[in-house]
Amino acid sequence: MQNHEIDYQIYGEEMQYVEVELDPNETVMAEAGAFMMMEDGIQMETIFGDGSQQQGGLMSKLFSAGKRLLVGESLFMTSYTNVGMGKKRVSFASPYPGKIIPMNLARLGGKVICQKDAFLCAAKGVAIGIEFQKRLGTGLFGGEGFIMEKLEGDGMAFVHAGGHVLRRELAPGQLLKIDTGCIVAFMSTVQYDIQFVGGIKNTLFGGEGVFFATLRGPGSVWIQTLPISRLASRILAYSGSKRKEEGSVLGGLGNLIDGDGF
Repeated sequence: MQNHEIDYQIYGEEMQYVEVELDPNETVMAEAGAFMMMEDGIQMETIFGDGSQQQGGLMSKLFSAGKRLLVGESLFMTSYTNVGMGKKRVSFASPYPGKIIPMNLARLGGKVICQKDAFLCAAKGVAIGIEFQKRLGTGLFGGEGFIMEKLEGDGMAFVHAGGHVLRRELAPGQLLKIDTGCIVAFMSTVQYDIQFVGGIKNTLFGGEGVFFATLRGPGSVWIQTLPISRLASRILAYSGSKRKEEGSVLGGLGNLIDGDGF
């Protein structure tokens, strides 16, 4: 293996955390703000990029860090290295209610594409880069934009999803239609595109948006039931003095019926 080989254990139900066990000189990389706790003997270090180019020159490090800016991440990541004797443990917590998904990249073709804010932590050597959408329509209307995140390597990586997580195995040519925000990740063998819902009533009154994503096999797909964008919109809708309805243009009629008005 080119990446560090780490052991792990996931704890919890709705608010999970992953405990990573490091042998001497093993390292795990994590996003800023993901750290929960660690044992004595683990050394923290803030570095440029994802840690996969630390042996290169200044330009390679800057390029690695710059790629992270394009997917909305920080220029810096934090490495946690076991510099002591024996096994040491460090833990990383999920940022909101949901599930932590362990991904063995060696068993997933060496590459997984995920939404931009899904990455939590990974073994040192896993490259966290950008994946451009090749089709104009996918980038404009796909909900995730032109750029998604890709994880490459042969080690363990951990991503986070909201709510319950479902893994679907798509056969060659099998098509799955899905809300764009519910996509967590998919293998590089899966073809990602968007499709117009169609129909005037569906577009104006359906409340589900004008486009949905299409994923065509073969390969694995990870789906979440509660995208963070959906959760945030509900919180904002109920934070004001007047209740706001999501969905169709007729949604406000419910407020008239229960006496709240517009």
